Amino acid sequence: MPQMTPSQARVIDPILTQVAQGYTNAEFVGLTLFPAVPVGQRGGKILTFGREDFALYATGRAPGAHTKRVNFGYSSGSFALEQHALEGVVPFEDLEEANSEPGIDLASIAVAKTQAIIGLRLEYAQAALATTAGNYAASNKTTLSGTAQWSDYSGTSDPANDIETGKEAIRAKIGKRPNTLVVGPLVWARLRNHPKLTDRIKYTGRDGLTTEMVAALFGVERVLVGDAIYDNAGTFADVWGKFAVLAYTATASVASRGTPTFGYTYRLGGYPLVEQAYEDRNAKSWVYPVTDEVAPVIAGASAGYLISAAVA
Repeated sequence: MPQMTPSQARVIDPILTQVAQGYTNAEFVGLTLFPAVPVGQRGGKILTFGREDFALYATGRAPGAHTKRVNFGYSSGSFALEQHALEGVVPFEDLEEANSEPGIDLASIAVAKTQAIIGLRLEYAQAALATTAGNYAASNKTTLSGTAQWSDYSGTSDPANDIETGKEAIRAKIGKRPNTLVVGPLVWARLRNHPKLTDRIKYTGRDGLTTEMVAALFGVERVLVGDAIYDNAGTFADVWGKFAVLAYTATASVASRGTPTFGYTYRLGGYPLVEQAYEDRNAKSWVYPVTDEVAPVIAGASAGYLISAAVA
């Protein structure tokens, strides 16, 4: 039975936990719409910020009078973290082969791949929240059809106008314009080639539109393409579908940004974590358990605007 080398022993537990916590996937965009917020318990109240910043308070004070007070933030529902756990397995035989090749760290690879699977589940949950029309008020959603869909270049479709409508709907509710647009890959494929957008750069010498250029055209900070896919009964499907989600999202923590924001991903402090690897002698493998405790929530649906069926 192969033994773990000192270098392999050093990467278990706290260092592998850093691998899990630092894991990123270029196809995942959910944590931009739902920034991670560490919490100290597995359940609690969702913190929402209201309209306090925009009220015309009577702030004048007469000598000897009490100073008026204002409260910020209130509970708008409850959250309960879900635990998601998976174990990455490295057979002894693979370990023996890796030992003969410099630079191969099977422990980190096992953790990263396991975290990718857990992360895809989280991305799917975030997308499901953001693209469910029932989570939005009538003023903060629209469904395109026919010639209005962005895939119809010869019709009346006008992506910039649709986005502007969404921006104003959000500003009217929270006093801030959205800073983020998330689109599915099929939406982006049509959007980046839409003649009403490419016409605006025809004298710039650019060959095509980038996400940065579209963000500038739309007046938002970032345009993100949710390229993640999942296996849907043997057929690959896009996690973010044919939707466009416009939102104001505060990417800092609740403590430092008391502002209306679309959503959060509540995550238990210190997670995701990797438990100490253990030896499964029957399977002749080293096992690396990865655990996450998270719950994405919409904190302020009025800070978002959903465009369904953006393309045919």
